[in-house]
Amino acid sequence: MNEKNETTEVMEDEAVADATPDVIDPIEALQDALAAAKQDVLYAQAETQNVRRRLEKDAQDARAYAATPFARDILSVSDNLERALASIPEELRADDKFKALVTGLEATGREITTVFERHGITRIVSLGEVLDPNKHQAMMEQPSEAEPGTILTEMQAGYMIKDRLLRPAMVIVAKAG
Repeated sequence: MNEKNETTEVMEDEAVADATPDVIDPIEALQDALAAAKQDVLYAQAETQNVRRRLEKDAQDARAYAATPFARDILSVSDNLERALASIPEELRADDKFKALVTGLEATGREITTVFERHGITRIVSLGEVLDPNKHQAMMEQPSEAEPGTILTEMQAGYMIKDRLLRPAMVIVAKAG
């Protein structure tokens, strides 16, 4: 009878072992759920950090480039002042009556340049440079001995605000003669 009991016990153990894979272990299920929750938290933290960085960059860009529309408007004032100074003939510049006026206009031009520089607005260097469509707008081509694509004349100055184009320079470009 002992042999019969041992055989029965072995069969019962095998039955329990065979039945175990079908039954879900609650500890394993909880561990899997915990791992999934940890992964979800990590993804949520990473997404939050990305959103925070994006918002910081947007705020920084807004501060850096907030003056762009105003700067574009002031460029026309600067252009008009340059044209006015360029149109004053030499004999009037030497005349004592107009000397103070010319000096005042030149001082105003320097002050505008200083204010531009203080706010990150810089003039684009064009003359003698190769045409860069990101900074220059070719208005005409002119036959020249210069290398084709070289800027010969600047019709209107171009400006950058920090690393962005504020206004392209309008230029005349050399073409093969």
